Amino acid sequence: MKFLIKIYLFVFVGILLSMIYLYTLLYQTESKLNNNMEALFLKQAKEIASNISNHLHEYIHHDTYTELKNQPQLREQIEHSLTTAITSNYQYVYILYRDKNGDFHYLLDGSKNDKGEFGETFRVMSPKWDQAYDSQKRTIIHQTDVDILSLTYLQPFVVDGKTEAIIAIDFSVNFPQSIKEATKPMREILIYIFIAIGLLLIVLLYQIVLNYKIKKDSLIDPLTQIYNRHYLRDFLNKIRTNRYQLIMLDIDFFKKINDNYGHDAGDYVLKNVAKLIKNEVRTEDILVRFGGEEFLLFIKRDKNNDKLAIEVAQRIRKKLEKKEFDFNGAKINVTVSAGITLHLDHFKSINDAIKHADNMLYIAKREGRNKVIFIKPEENALRRNYELQEINDIKEAIENKDLFCQFQAIYDIENNYIVKYEALVRLREKNKTIIYPKEFISTIAHTAIYRDMTKVVLEIVLRTIQEKKVYISINMNFSDILDDSIYIMILNALQEQSQLAKWLTIELLEYEPLNENRIVKERLFEIKTYGVKIAIDDFGSGYANYDVFNFIPVDIIKIDASLIKNINKTKTAYSIVKSIAALAEELNIEVVAEYVDSKEILDTLKILNIRYAQGFYLAKPIREIEEHDNTF
Repeated sequence: MKFLIKIYLFVFVGILLSMIYLYTLLYQTESKLNNNMEALFLKQAKEIASNISNHLHEYIHHDTYTELKNQPQLREQIEHSLTTAITSNYQYVYILYRDKNGDFHYLLDGSKNDKGEFGETFRVMSPKWDQAYDSQKRTIIHQTDVDILSLTYLQPFVVDGKTEAIIAIDFSVNFPQSIKEATKPMREILIYIFIAIGLLLIVLLYQIVLNYKIKKDSLIDPLTQIYNRHYLRDFLNKIRTNRYQLIMLDIDFFKKINDNYGHDAGDYVLKNVAKLIKNEVRTEDILVRFGGEEFLLFIKRDKNNDKLAIEVAQRIRKKLEKKEFDFNGAKINVTVSAGITLHLDHFKSINDAIKHADNMLYIAKREGRNKVIFIKPEENALRRNYELQEINDIKEAIENKDLFCQFQAIYDIENNYIVKYEALVRLREKNKTIIYPKEFISTIAHTAIYRDMTKVVLEIVLRTIQEKKVYISINMNFSDILDDSIYIMILNALQEQSQLAKWLTIELLEYEPLNENRIVKERLFEIKTYGVKIAIDDFGSGYANYDVFNFIPVDIIKIDASLIKNINKTKTAYSIVKSIAALAEELNIEVVAEYVDSKEILDTLKILNIRYAQGFYLAKPIREIEEHDNTF
């Protein structure tokens, strides 16, 4: 329907703009014709006035008024000459002089009708007469007060540098009116087209309204006057899950209402329950009749209140608990149970989110009804993780560039200088609090947001390598290598910036089990062809252990912090670290010790011939890699 309305609107605007264009074009044409006609008149009038002036100069040599006054025959002869200039358009050709009082009088008049006599006063209506007389310049007067005149052309008659008279020629055709008369048929055609289009648009508008009403009726439940499942189907195809929370409501023991009071009473209760719910929510919230006595309520999220759906559901439950419906004298009390899904975007699909709300509703009914359940009782242990970081907040932080890296130096403890850095991802909350990976990685694992995060981290690291020319390692999981999207993203980045690949190390976290050895092996070897080094992070604490060397091209081992921090405390930790160092030396693999937080641990590592180390004793993570003293 909206698409159809857009088409109609587009057609209407197109036609309207076309009509405006045509009218503008017509106006411009009329204006152009008017200007052309006026220019033609002025050209002809100028020629006529010049001929009259030359003719006068043949007979007048000094005082024009005196010579013409004393020679009636000369006046008659010249007026006869003026008469030859009279046409259907030039009906008035005459010559005036100005007396000492500034009044104009006829000298000569070639007009055939309404002829002025010699010396007769001529009343001028425009100051331009005096301007032409004084300035001795040709002047045009556009007549607006005289119906039969359009333009008056004035040309001073000058003798010995003195203005003796004014030659005046009136053009008696009204240009604009004449042109409008000529274009009148075209204007009428446009009006008829406008009327036809107007009628067509009225029909289209009626059709739109009718279609809208039919469409609306098909989406509204006739009993409760709220949205039905047809609307729900369309809504679910367009919903952005991160914008809503979901409440599923069910009237408790509704069947008993129908059984005890009849179906009319049941319908009455349904209508009033729907009305009460609508009164308790906002216009942007969506209420749908999902089944017989079930309702789905989509609550628009409030960034400042993550538990808004719970509050709304409790408010509805309490209002209904106190409400008494009066149906034909029968007092009917009802309660509702509600199941809530707070985070629709935690589910693979919107249908899964609805199923979760349905499960919560089932728990509410199983526990005695008239309850609001938003998380299973057995999931209480997961409540902190459930509320820790919303996926939407993490996504927003990434989009707002609040994701960044800190860099912790890795030292060559034998020669006492920094050899590389490890990139550590961080998120900055709105209150500027720093969030560490363990608080949000699990929330976004295996989602598109996790892939976005990986891409941003890779971009930051490669940019830092390019700017600082330092070796940097980044952390990844084995599952990242198995993820086609992430793997392709890594290859694309390496191909685009192949000159930087040799500075990069990928640290694989060993705590994940490996079930796809062949694929991991092939992909890691492909990555290594660009010069990237492969490290095993947290070695000694995970699943693979020594078997990892059979299929992964390992360049570096990073010994797990749990072993390093106990290296001087237990013989077992010391022995394991010693054996790892010996194995690495045998396999020609570099060893890095993590969690070096004291001089005692550092001294022990030197004794075990472990060359590389990192930890707070050596250097804390920093935001920017700068020129500084490499020693510790």
